[in-house]
This record gives sequence, structure tokens and C-alpha cells, in this order.
Amino acid sequence: MADNTSHIKHINPKELLGFPGLSQIVRARAGTTVYLAGQSPFNARFELIGGDDFKAQATAALQNVATAVAAAGGSPADVVSSTVYIKGLNGARSGQFFEAAAQALGGQPFPAHAISLIGVAELGAAEQLIEIVSTAVLAQ
Repeated sequence: MADNTSHIKHINPKELLGFPGLSQIVRARAGTTVYLAGQSPFNARFELIGGDDFKAQATAALQNVATAVAAAGGSPADVVSSTVYIKGLNGARSGQFFEAAAQALGGQPFPAHAISLIGVAELGAAEQLIEIVSTAVLAQ
């Protein structure tokens, strides 16, 4: 699907923290809202991608978000918000998440959007280190 995201505007007030990969505010006009289930670093056969490498797991989870939004008829540029659950969240893992996002789509960055990182003690599978719940707004 062509990337037609004129219905989405990214706003980063100079008074708020700003860095690549993050939009403080995302405004979406009209369109169809799509709610994605938590995407994790597993393939369709429930095989973990990335082993115990957090950055590799983060990359796989972001790629699964891209796959899910594409199945709904959109693209990663249509993702407006994500809540990222990270097992054992710390400064290093935060940095690794944004490093993964900078190259997650075949070496290209996952488009910036509103993102919250939340630390958790456990996720659905013992070896799982990340899960991403996203919302996308598709053009009509």
C-alpha cells in the first residue's frame, strides 16, 4: 500500500523532550483506527526470534508490528501510538530499543510516533523480553 499519511501530523513542541524515533504528539484526522494486539518477537510457529539478545528481539517485535499493520491495509507510517512493555527495563534497554527502531525495517527506521516504554517483571513467555501494543490510523 502506498504511504499516504497526510491525515497524520507529528507535533514536537520545543518545550518538550525530542529525539529521533519519538513524536511527542500525533494528531490523526479521519480515517480508520486499527488496534494491534501485542506484538512479540515470535514467528508464526511460536519460535522466538533473537534468543536472549534484547535488540534482536526488539527488532523482531517491530517487524511484527509492521506486518500486522500491513495486514490491516496500512504501513508503519500509519502507526500513531505504541506502548512497549520491556522485561527488566533499564537505560541500556531503552537505548537498545531506539537503536532497533532506527534500523528495524530492512535497515530503515520505524517511523517516529508516540511511544511509552513500560518496565515489567514478566511477559507471556519466560524468554520473551518485549511486547509492543500499537494503534494505527489508516486513511479512508
